[in-house]
Amino acid sequence: MPVPLYQAKAEFFRTLGHPARIRVLELLQDGPRPVRELLAEIDIEASSLSQQLAVLRRTQLVTATRDGNTVVYALSTPDVSELLRTARGILTDMITDQGLLLEQLRADTAAADDRGADAARPSTDRTLLA
Repeated sequence: MPVPLYQAKAEFFRTLGHPARIRVLELLQDGPRPVRELLAEIDIEASSLSQQLAVLRRTQLVTATRDGNTVVYALSTPDVSELLRTARGILTDMITDQGLLLEQLRADTAAADDRGADAARPSTDRTLLA
């Protein structure tokens, strides 16, 4: 029985659910890189990077070619770069919306604080002073 499309999509996005995998994909947007360069850019152990690269290979998001003793990784398709750009755009919009909401909350809090301060001030009604 074939896997439903929504389940395949969920598996695909789970593959992207590790920060090291995302960082590898980001670095590979600039072109193929040997493992030693990836390791220098990502603050994880070599064995952990190897595991993450294996996951990306299994899901065919990256390809690996051997050049002598060096293994060079590359994105399997330019669509991966497009996916990362789209994700960046979505996050930018979300953060912008959250920033606007935060500004509104701060303005509402300041207005409420001002109303509270006004209520706490003694009355300066002129009729009481006469």
